[in-house]
Amino acid sequence: MSKIGRLPITIPPTVNLTINGNLVNVKGSKGELSYTLTPKIKLELTGDQLVVSRTSEDKPVRALHGLTRALIANMVKGVSDGFSKNLELVGTGYRARLTGTKLILSLGYSHEIEFVPPKGIEIKVEGTNVIIVSGFDIQAVGQVSSVIRSYRKPEPYKGKGIRYAGEVVRRKAGKATKATTA
Repeated sequence: MSKIGRLPITIPPTVNLTINGNLVNVKGSKGELSYTLTPKIKLELTGDQLVVSRTSEDKPVRALHGLTRALIANMVKGVSDGFSKNLELVGTGYRARLTGTKLILSLGYSHEIEFVPPKGIEIKVEGTNVIIVSGFDIQAVGQVSSVIRSYRKPEPYKGKGIRYAGEVVRRKAGKATKATTA
């Protein structure tokens, strides 16, 4: 049995979860998400507990057991609390600012980069070098954070670039000079 898959999911009172055949809809104060189940995965809702189980012991079904439970748990947490990721800009002259909902990045290029967040994603800027990406869909928050980070990934020599908060960038030594033996 999957260690993650057998854990029950607690449904908060503010979240409305409905199961229609293979379609799971989760609605909360932050938004609404849906997921289509594989026919070999079953859901049992008793009170405020949701239990994910499987109908067979085939390897693909076992692999989907824990995944399905994690996806539904993230949906429940997302529509009730939401998710956020913090990005840090490290480097001289690297700045971020908001114009309406549009994120404007100055990253040392000859031009500024404009990023318009998709629906359901909110971007905040603290100071000039901290970007907070938040939303109710964990996949969308991670994707938007990854796209913003891809504009200037941290480089290993000086550590400049956009990094996740708490990310450790392995530093390399610079070019060594040749010692003269004269």
